[in-house]
Amino acid sequence: MNNARAVFKKQMLDTRKNKAVLIQFVLFPIMTIVMTLLVKMDDMPEYYFLKLFSVMYLSMAPITSMSAIISEEKEKGTLRALMMSDVSGVSYLLGVGLYDFFACMMCTVLMSRVCGLEGDVWRDYLWIMAMGFLISIVLGAAIGVISKNQMAATSMAVPAMCVFSFLPMIAQFNSTVAKIAKFFFTEQIYLALNSEKSVKMDIEGFSITMANIILIFGFFLIAFKKEGLEKA
Repeated sequence: MNNARAVFKKQMLDTRKNKAVLIQFVLFPIMTIVMTLLVKMDDMPEYYFLKLFSVMYLSMAPITSMSAIISEEKEKGTLRALMMSDVSGVSYLLGVGLYDFFACMMCTVLMSRVCGLEGDVWRDYLWIMAMGFLISIVLGAAIGVISKNQMAATSMAVPAMCVFSFLPMIAQFNSTVAKIAKFFFTEQIYLALNSEKSVKMDIEGFSITMANIILIFGFFLIAFKKEGLEKA
């Protein structure tokens, strides 16, 4: 845990110099706040922009930032240096993952409060978002671990985040896509956020989300062992 804490602090310091990673965390929250405060229409659903951008945020920011951080440190040799300094693969990934989760959640808390969420609905919203962030973080970590450099990580991360982020949006207008999208955790989170007068995931949604967790975690374990980090 001491090593993980040190990696966490290192990433916080590095973010001030790495604007590409920083913008991943703040872009969608800023867009959500600006659109909510400036765009007003009589027939607009409550919290429309918050619900719309939340799913895109949780499926883009963690995947791209995790994969970028890990692949960059692999490419520059920083990860190897950390391993030689008695930092295990588990400690390193835990530290980076906690940093990524903390950054995403802080921005999520800010944008949801500015948009007016409060009480039980706000609590349930944060729980749903936290679950989505964790899944995306694991997926981003797997992509970063298995990629040889940043370019390879980007080529894998961009298609992944496009599929997970845009499927729920397209599913609203195409019934065929909706039948496919329902098997993705982002679609279930979108449906949970858009439950009438509440934020609630039904049994089917929870089951599908758990299946996604198992598959993505399995992919992560394969990548983790393939790179030999379990021995580090």
